[in-house]
Amino acid sequence: MNEALKAIYDRRSIRKYKPQQISSEELEAVLKAGVCAPTGMNRQSPIIIAVQNKDDVAYLSKLNAKVKNFGTDAFYGAPTVLVVLAEADSSFAVQDGSLVMGNLMNAASALGLGSCWINRAKEVFESDEGKALLKKWGVEGNYVGIGNCILGYADESPEMKPRKEKYVYYVK
Repeated sequence: MNEALKAIYDRRSIRKYKPQQISSEELEAVLKAGVCAPTGMNRQSPIIIAVQNKDDVAYLSKLNAKVKNFGTDAFYGAPTVLVVLAEADSSFAVQDGSLVMGNLMNAASALGLGSCWINRAKEVFESDEGKALLKKWGVEGNYVGIGNCILGYADESPEMKPRKEKYVYYVK
């Protein structure tokens, strides 16, 4: 089977991680895949913030959990969070950022890493606390949160859930 397709078919959302940090080489490979995502009119509206500092990951998780009164670690113990934002005035912000998120997760799968898309980046980075984090990290500009891609070494191996009937329609 083609290796790229195998990585896509085998990808699962992981919600339990080992505590050790991923390697710099793995992080760079995943980030490169994100940067290579197609964007509307090649305007490249997204940015990716790689967060590995334990205190910042914990604080970001707390802010994320606060949005929906989620009582536990919103990042499931993942040691790396890739925050995807996109230029707020871009007509393609959500689409561009979503393609970046997909590439990040598929690259993680290809490397044997666990990943999961965690929502609520929009709400977190609209908040005063989220804006303060961006300022602390040196991120300037007007961005909208698209998603958080958590990464790490999986501590679970979930099976693929059944797919719905009529997922695909053929028009010939």
